Amino acid sequence: MTLIQKLAVFYGIMFFLVVAIGYVPAFNDANGYLFGLFSLQWYDDLLHAFSGVWALIAAFISNRQAVLYFKIFGAVYLFDGVLGLVTGSGCLDGGIFINGFRTDIDFPTRVFANLPHLAIGGFAVFVGYWLARRVRDHYSMA
Repeated sequence: MTLIQKLAVFYGIMFFLVVAIGYVPAFNDANGYLFGLFSLQWYDDLLHAFSGVWALIAAFISNRQAVLYFKIFGAVYLFDGVLGLVTGSGCLDGGIFINGFRTDIDFPTRVFANLPHLAIGGFAVFVGYWLARRVRDHYSMA
């Protein structure tokens, strides 16, 4: 199993933990907001679980599929995080279509609410577009 495939397995496990952590009362405030920042609905759990399943399937099929996962998944998640940061609404949960631009959310809250997608998506883009090429080039020269 290559480094990229191992990272995809890590992403799969991470996403299952994201779903599970939403059901731990200690991480939710009195209003049901995870870490006091955002509310996760069933469709969010479904999206996170799908992301985890996709990562694991890609990891166990091949390195090429794992790289493709990181490229596509990373670009979509990073875009969602940037959109949420700029507008206050993401696209993966349909928020931009339902709520449009949200002026009721202050910038620090936007940053913290979108930080997971920015970090997870940004790292996935890094893995898919940069690290995968570096690993491939390193082994092709050896």
